This record gives sequence, structure tokens and C-alpha cells, in this order.
Amino acid sequence: MEIINIVTLSISGLLLLYGGTSRISNPIKIYWKNTGIRLEKEVNILSEARGVSSVMLFSGIIMLLGTIVPELTITSFVVAILILLGFALGRSLSIALDGKPNKLLIQGLITEIVLGTANIFCLVNMLD
Repeated sequence: MEIINIVTLSISGLLLLYGGTSRISNPIKIYWKNTGIRLEKEVNILSEARGVSSVMLFSGIIMLLGTIVPELTITSFVVAILILLGFALGRSLSIALDGKPNKLLIQGLITEIVLGTANIFCLVNMLD
């Protein structure tokens, strides 16, 4: 079971580490390339984008640390669940209130639900 925990946290962590890093470094290009969202070169929008991106980046770091520091594994699973399912909840709420987004954002929602659920599964099995 340990290998499943490591793989789940690694995939979750690497995804958020990559997403956070790329969006912090060049949010205008990355949002357009990965989601089809065109950000304007407006300081307030870019500040918000980079702020969320830094949360993604640091969450990914915590998840990856949980793969090598046993004392952080439970914390890493909790962070992964909160971040991934938090994004999924927000996207789902947006679908209900605002309508269906593009295909890339739907794929993001599915990925977040799958990885969030996998992290719940690992955490529950670890605590048993």
C-alpha cells in the first residue's frame, strides 16, 4: 500500500508544483495555453492569478515532502484533499451558477476529483 500512497502524492504534488510554478512565472501565456483563458495585462488580475498559483506551488511542495518525510505524510494527504477537492467544488459551483466552461477546464475538474478521491482513499487506508 505504501507505493500507492507515494504515487498518489507524487502525481498530485508534481501536478500542483508544475501548475503553480508555470502560472507564477508567466500567467498570461500559461492561462491561455492551458485553459483558453485570456488574461489582460492588468495588475490586479495578475496579482490574483499569481496568488492562487503560489498556493498551488506550496501545496505541491508539501505533498512531495510527504513522500519522503513520514511525519508529513498525513498532513500531505490532508492538504492534497483540501486543495484538489476545493478546486473541484469551486469549479462545480461555477458550472451550476455560471454555465459549462471549455473542455480544458472540464478536464481539470475531472482530474481534481479523481486525484482528490485517490488521496482520500490513501488517507483512510493509512489511518486504518
